[in-house]
Amino acid sequence: MEIGPIQMVAIGFEKAEFKGDILRELQAATERGDIRLIDLLAVHKDQEGKVVAAELSGMTLDERMELGAVIGGLIGLGAAGEEGMEAGALAGAMLVADEYEYGMDADAIASIAEDIPAGGAGLLLLIEHRWALGLKRAIRGAGGIVLAQDMLSPEALVAVGKALAEATGD
Repeated sequence: MEIGPIQMVAIGFEKAEFKGDILRELQAATERGDIRLIDLLAVHKDQEGKVVAAELSGMTLDERMELGAVIGGLIGLGAAGEEGMEAGALAGAMLVADEYEYGMDADAIASIAEDIPAGGAGLLLLIEHRWALGLKRAIRGAGGIVLAQDMLSPEALVAVGKALAEATGD
C-alpha cells in the first residue's frame, strides 16, 4: 500500500454553527482524489458544558486496518528493525479495529473538550494527501529524501511577523 503524507489538523470554533460546508469541501476533495479522509472527530460542547462527539471516516474497516498495519509497521521498523516491523504491523491493524481507531478514547475527547468554550466545537482531521503521491515517487526516483516538512498557514505567518517585530523592537 502506497500512502501519501498524512496530516493531522485540529480546528476550534467559538460557536458551533455548521451548515455542511466543511463536509462538502472534504467530500469534493476526496472525489477529486486530492485527499483521503482517514478520520474526522467532531466535538461539541453545549452551553451547560455537556460534550457530544461524532466520528467519521472515508475508509472501510479493511482499508483502515491496512493503513494501520503500514503505519504500525513503519513505527516498529524504526523502533526494533524487522521484528519490530512485524509486531508493529499487527498492533497497528488491531488498533484501528477498536471503537476509537486512532487513539481517541473518552479521556482524549474530554481533554480536547476542555479547550472548547461553552457553545463551541472542535474538529480533529486526519487527512492523507493523495495529490502528493506522484511527487513522492518522483523525489524518491531521483534519490531524494525528505529532510524536513511543515505546513504554513496564514495565521502562522502572521505569528512569525509578530515575533520578528518583537525581536527587533519594531
